[in-house]
Amino acid sequence: MGRDDSQSGGNVHSVLFVCTANIFRSVTAEYALKVRLGSHRSCVVSSAGIHVTPQPMHDWVAARLREKGADPTTHVQRQLTGELVEAADLIVAMGRDHQDFIREQFGREAPLFNQVCLGQDKPILDLHEVMPEWAADPEQARAYVWSVMDAIWVTAPAILSRLR
Repeated sequence: MGRDDSQSGGNVHSVLFVCTANIFRSVTAEYALKVRLGSHRSCVVSSAGIHVTPQPMHDWVAARLREKGADPTTHVQRQLTGELVEAADLIVAMGRDHQDFIREQFGREAPLFNQVCLGQDKPILDLHEVMPEWAADPEQARAYVWSVMDAIWVTAPAILSRLR
């Protein structure tokens, strides 16, 4: 089913970042790459989630994206579908659960973001995975979210070497 140019070294014309709800990690990677590519991009960059339930992007995420020069007001959550998987040359998973979902549901392998960008077999954990009771300490939670976003923002451009 589908191709896996991430392993074959083929030309990449489209990148799809995948996380859980498509309102934090994958959308940060999407905007980081889009901003780096600018208006002259010949690559389609998008994102989707494996378990999208309608919810707004958290103010922390939107504020940090704006600080970095991205406009998140047009972002609409997307559920990962077979059509999105088939259309993507490179699918990049944020976590192992995303990798498993893509493999089980669509028969396609997706490397982790940190594998593609840093050569590290290490997932990017969601806030609730690191801080199950995050609402009890919103300042620490915001600091974690922003640190993850900053790391993704700095690291995502490493994917440019895979683009045609």
